[in-house]
Formats: sequence, structure tokens, C-alpha cells
Amino acid sequence: MVKEAMLAPLSALFGFFAKDLGIDLGTANTLVYVRDRGVLISEPSVVACDKRSGRVLAVGAEAKKMVGRTPANIVAIRPLKDGVIADFETVESMLRYFINKVHDRFLITPRPRVIVGVPSGVTEVEKRAVQDAAINAGAREAYLIEEPMAAAIGAGLPIHDAAGSMIVDIGGGTTEVAVISLGGIVLSRSIRIGGDEIDSEIIQFARREYDLYIGERTAEETKIAIGSAYAIKDELKTTMRGRDLITGLPKEIEVSVAEIREAIAGPVNLIVEAVKLSIEETPPELLADIMDQGIVLAGGGAMLKGLDQRLRDETKIPVHIADDPLQCVVRGTGACLENLEVYRKVFVTEYYARLRT
Repeated sequence: MVKEAMLAPLSALFGFFAKDLGIDLGTANTLVYVRDRGVLISEPSVVACDKRSGRVLAVGAEAKKMVGRTPANIVAIRPLKDGVIADFETVESMLRYFINKVHDRFLITPRPRVIVGVPSGVTEVEKRAVQDAAINAGAREAYLIEEPMAAAIGAGLPIHDAAGSMIVDIGGGTTEVAVISLGGIVLSRSIRIGGDEIDSEIIQFARREYDLYIGERTAEETKIAIGSAYAIKDELKTTMRGRDLITGLPKEIEVSVAEIREAIAGPVNLIVEAVKLSIEETPPELLADIMDQGIVLAGGGAMLKGLDQRLRDETKIPVHIADDPLQCVVRGTGACLENLEVYRKVFVTEYYARLRT
């Protein structure tokens, strides 16, 4: 008790100088909002470690450059899987790196207040793991907000109104569908399908149809270039380069938008089905509101060509893509930082804090 009493003024001093952060801790990318300054960091959720010493060598963009290019003793890993922590210590190191990067000119160790977005389907154990990681990485206080709620706030939806709003947040590891009214989530559905699953289907397609082995980066580039969920007029094509599985030699092929659309039909169908099932469960009064204002798409997956048109045809409801869908969640956490008392009730847990030595 004496030790905590002595540390309290020091912790308060560090908190005064620290810059409060909103973090979208995504499977594919981590974005950081700094209070009063906006989104300052957007980097891949990748960490490069030395297997022999366990030392972290690089985080974010620098680590992603190493994927598939490292010697045997260095491994570049993605410590989050399906939106939740798969490697606790590595996530802690990654968060510490981003916190320190924001406070790189401080002479004292910062102790910021942190709001972190988490998938709506996570367990209590997974929630505590995220909070522990944030506290151990240097946060003074850690709040959690469900990603669809943060995305709705970031997209500018009227979450406090009595009218219903539907948000579909398609990330790297998860797709979150939520109906929001009066500042709370009326119903939500979380499936562990997202951009990563689509990339995986493209890798399997290249192997199955062309005996071509490609990496994650090539699959992602192909998805961005010609991936689509709906028939489009333009006959787009792109080149995929990799290794011939038969000869072992370099090989490149040209693929069309129709081929890739068929290849990724599985995960896209599951995303569409999740939206339709959520609509079936929505109370009729809220559904009437959603029919008026439409469904809003957020997250990187919202930029898949034709997805909005596909959902529009399947649901008979207007579908809109949010402005800057990649940043909806992190901008939502930022809005909560700027107006903590207004948004306090949207957090999934009360703040979690610890005095640190």
C-alpha cells in the first residue's frame, strides 16, 4: 500500500505528459489515433523476431518486408489470428513499439490512456488478454470497444438515436455485422472470415489450376487489382509470379477477373450469408430504419470490387461504402478519446488500470 501511494503521483505525472491513443489492433494492419492529432500510424501487424535470442528485430512495415525473405534464424510472424491474440508476448512487444513511436521524443516513459477495438465475438479471456497486453506495453488505462461499434462511430452513424443502423466491418481476420440503436448493439454476428481467407483462396486457386506456388503478398496484390464479388464490365487481368510446382522454376501467368471472382466465391458467399442472417434476426421496427438509411460497409474488405452491389442485390437494401473504410474503426476509437464521457457506455468493459513500477 505504501509503495502504491508513492507511485500514484509519479503515475499521474506520466499520464499528464502521455498522449492518449485509440488503437485498431487488426489481424492485417494496426492503426493508431493520437488524441488531438489524428491517425498517425498505419502499419502491418507483423513482427520479426530472432528465434535464437527471442529478440524483436523489426515491427510493422519493416517486418512485413522480411516476410518470405528471412534466414532460418529470423521469423516474421503475425501475432493476431482471426482478430484475437495468438502470441501474447509478441503483441505486447508490438504495442510497446507503437506507443513508444508516438512518444519518441519523451525523456520519461509515457503512460497513455488507450482504447482498443476488439471483435464482437471475443470471449472474456480474450478481452482480458488484450487489456493485459496494453497495460504491459505501457498503457496507464485500457478500455475496450467492439469493432463494429467503433466502425459505426467512425463512419458517422447516429448510434445514439432511436433509429436502427447496420454496419458491416470486413477486416483481415473477421467480418462483423451489427445493428445499433440507442448507443448499444442490438444484435451482432461475428464470423472468422475476412481478407486473409480471400487471400488463402487465391493461393489455393493458383496451386490447383496452374501448379503455381505464390506467397501471401502476391495473393493480396491480386485481390486488390482484380478481386471482385460481382460481375463487372471491365475485363481486368493481372500477372501472378511464383514457382512452378512441377519444374521448380520461376513462372508467371495471367489471370482474369472472372477466374479470381470464382476462386474467392466461398468466403464472399459466407460474408453475404452473415449479413442476410443478421437481417432475418433484426426486429421489424429497426429493419424499417435500415431500409431507409441503408447498410454501411467498413474495413478493408469493403473495397472489394462489386461487394456493395452484390449485397444490394441479395438483400434488396441500399448499401453504402463508408468514407475511408480502412480507418473507420480507428477513427471511432479516436472519437471516443475526444469525448470519453459521451461514449463511456459503449465500452465492453470498464477501464482496466494498474500502477506500474
